[in-house]
Amino acid sequence: MRAARYHDRNDIRIEDVPEPPVQPGTVAIDVGWCGICGTDLHEFLEGPIFIPPSGCPHPISGESAPVVIGHEFSGTITALGEGVTDLTVGENVVVEPYIVGEDVDTGPGEAYQLSKDMNFIGLGGRGGGLAEKIVVERRWVHPIGDIPLDQAALIEPLSVGHHAYVRSGARTGDVAVIGGAGPIGLLTAAVLKAEGLTVYISELSEARKQMARSTGVADDVLDPRDGDVAERIRELTGGRGADVGFECSSVPVVLDMLLDAVRPGAVIVNVSIWGHKPEVDMPKLVLKEIDLRGTIGYSNDHPATIALVQSGKIDLAPFITGRIGLDGLVSEGYDQLINNNEHHVKIIVDPRA
Repeated sequence: MRAARYHDRNDIRIEDVPEPPVQPGTVAIDVGWCGICGTDLHEFLEGPIFIPPSGCPHPISGESAPVVIGHEFSGTITALGEGVTDLTVGENVVVEPYIVGEDVDTGPGEAYQLSKDMNFIGLGGRGGGLAEKIVVERRWVHPIGDIPLDQAALIEPLSVGHHAYVRSGARTGDVAVIGGAGPIGLLTAAVLKAEGLTVYISELSEARKQMARSTGVADDVLDPRDGDVAERIRELTGGRGADVGFECSSVPVVLDMLLDAVRPGAVIVNVSIWGHKPEVDMPKLVLKEIDLRGTIGYSNDHPATIALVQSGKIDLAPFITGRIGLDGLVSEGYDQLINNNEHHVKIIVDPRA
């Protein structure tokens, strides 16, 4: 079968690889669509990061570069391994793409995303969504009902936004401010709106501001060039400030804005991945008793996220800004997202095209 494999920085190749065998307790899936993630771009430009370098196998998967990539994907079940009785061949599904130890409990309330040596399918080994087929453990497979496969490829990043929402402790009626209207910022906003929050987004890019407005995920979009965003948030909240903030840009000035824009006692959740250590306005954090929280991935968020889409509270279709085949992965996918990223939220790939 054909698959995209990461060999090293700036070196991704479309190659023929063996089809993965179906083992007891696993599910075979024909991949429908796979999204290109910001993490994939970091690996391409700066990696390997999550991907184990050649000769340095991951302690759980036992694999190192070259590895099949892609972790935001949907597909159709083609075979069930021995012992899997609660799924059906022909059923459409998404995969929660974790690599964790066999002894790690992934039940309700478990923080398995924080387990030792955690990694992701499509980064740390065990196949990936940028291939025609994949075989994964049953525990990572989530049925999606009638959600179209192309839209379902966005369930994974949407679950990142949902986990950030859960981490924030926000409630219906709260006011949120999001720094950055990239893919994760927009999808986090979609979750917040679906959960009944008032959402304000700070963003410079005209294209991204328009996407936030046209998708209806923000009550207002504020441009820092038009005035002090934090002051505007206070005006909009009767001088109080936002109840919760979400850092989705990995830009220090945005984090500073959030510390200023939230009310005393508020929560700020850092959703973005930082490639450097930012300065933090600790006096403001202390004097306002702000709770700054980290978040990584998701933890039993997929079912709730899928339910939000199935209910119609979130429409994922407008966030798909490009569809390409596997051969165009770098030239039509990576290059566009690196050099023309203002005009794209999510480019999805058909591994069979």
